[in-house]
Amino acid sequence: MSIIKIPLANKNLSDILVALGAGAALPLAFAPFDFAVLAILSPSLLFLLWRRGSPWRCFGVGLAFGLGSFGVGVSWVYRSMHDYGGMSVPLAALAVALFVLLLSLFPALVGGLQARFGDRKRVAHLIVVLPALWVLLEWCRSWVLTGFPWLSLGYSQIDTPLSGVASGFGIYAVSLSVALVAGLLALIIDKPRRPWPALVLVGVFGLGFLLGRIEWVEPKGPMIKVALVQGNVPLDMKWSPRYRMTVAERYLHLSQEYRDQDLIVWPEVAIPAFKDQIPPSFWRELKNESTQYQTDFLYGTLERRQGADGALDYYNVVRSIASQPQTYHKHHLVPFGEYLPFPVLTRWLMGALDIPMSDFSPWPDADGVMHVAGQAVAVSICYEDAFPEEFIRLLPEATLLVNVSEDAWFGDSLGPLQRLQMARMRALETGRTLLRVANTGVTAIINHRGKIIAHTEQFKTVVLSGEVQPMQGATPYVRWGNKAVLMLIGGMLVLGWVGSWGLSRKA
Repeated sequence: MSIIKIPLANKNLSDILVALGAGAALPLAFAPFDFAVLAILSPSLLFLLWRRGSPWRCFGVGLAFGLGSFGVGVSWVYRSMHDYGGMSVPLAALAVALFVLLLSLFPALVGGLQARFGDRKRVAHLIVVLPALWVLLEWCRSWVLTGFPWLSLGYSQIDTPLSGVASGFGIYAVSLSVALVAGLLALIIDKPRRPWPALVLVGVFGLGFLLGRIEWVEPKGPMIKVALVQGNVPLDMKWSPRYRMTVAERYLHLSQEYRDQDLIVWPEVAIPAFKDQIPPSFWRELKNESTQYQTDFLYGTLERRQGADGALDYYNVVRSIASQPQTYHKHHLVPFGEYLPFPVLTRWLMGALDIPMSDFSPWPDADGVMHVAGQAVAVSICYEDAFPEEFIRLLPEATLLVNVSEDAWFGDSLGPLQRLQMARMRALETGRTLLRVANTGVTAIINHRGKIIAHTEQFKTVVLSGEVQPMQGATPYVRWGNKAVLMLIGGMLVLGWVGSWGLSRKA
């Protein structure tokens, strides 16, 4: 029997309203609010609501939870579409509403599936089936339509003992730990006379704490000096051909005070032009700076190539100025921001947006590490830092991680700070220092434990400098990826289904 007592005539409506409120509270567990306990309390309440009712009712309750959580947690998408993309208010609101509805289908599916195939009277349903199914759908959300893994439960725990699970088994193992604790809490509330769920709950946190004490990696060589240049260039200025050289020279000028650094990094598309659109004199000066002072550069820019069909393909890239110049091409693109999924159906949407260079091509083959400052560096561009698979394919060879971003599209919304939290998880999973460089911030140096060593304020023109330690070795997550946690989830679901089938046979 549900413990939720709300004086509304329609019980289904009351459950939907409770789920909507619980979902709306969930984003407060993530940056910048960091009330991590809400990532346990909100799903726990949802799990209790799912203890009764038909599969369709549970689907509706899950949908309401998703509408609340994504409606609040990714509302910053509206900022990029309307404030910076030039889309009208009604059209931007409609686009965001459809996007939130799509994301909300994932918790809705969890609700419907667990009610259809699970035995909700069993204890194992709360602490085995529901956590496993929740995280399985979280993982699916990370790759459907190229993926959008925002508000995965595990990110909220970056500063709690549960984060210790990340280096061993990755972000989805942390999410599984959170969902398990949520299920245990629901069981404690539903069956308060049973002492063992509380002991198991404490044990989950204890396991995370112990795993977090293990050093899976070790330093490699001396520390290196880095400078991360936050140019704070307004978007309208950045993408105006009139200001191309002004923008390029701003980055060069800001870097000249840090000539003694081993590595200087500029953000995503710091030079918003193709190479032949910038005078050769600029490139000569940049190369001379690198050669004379023995300083390597990484900078974001654009590239165009003629495809097999004769048409020009455009790429978002990072280039190096070093003894061995290299180029990294972005291959995991942002849907609707950098390319069109289902272009026949969505061309109208991009026609309503005014986003420069919004029809990039993904690089067909993933590039390798870039060699700068004596290090093998795993580079990622913007959105790619939300996907751990983009990093671990270059490990353990890489000794340092670099992410370049353009967060000006999101203004002062939750988006940039949520992305910083996700970057911290990448550093922890891989056991590598991560340098994050964003045009308008937050620019940060994150150590191999996922702790922020230094960071800038947003919307400031500043250079963040410091010494960082390259690392070597491999965490278990680097070796296994998501295989271990997906096998565990599969085993939990099979165990839950077999148990339910066995009980139904006896009945």
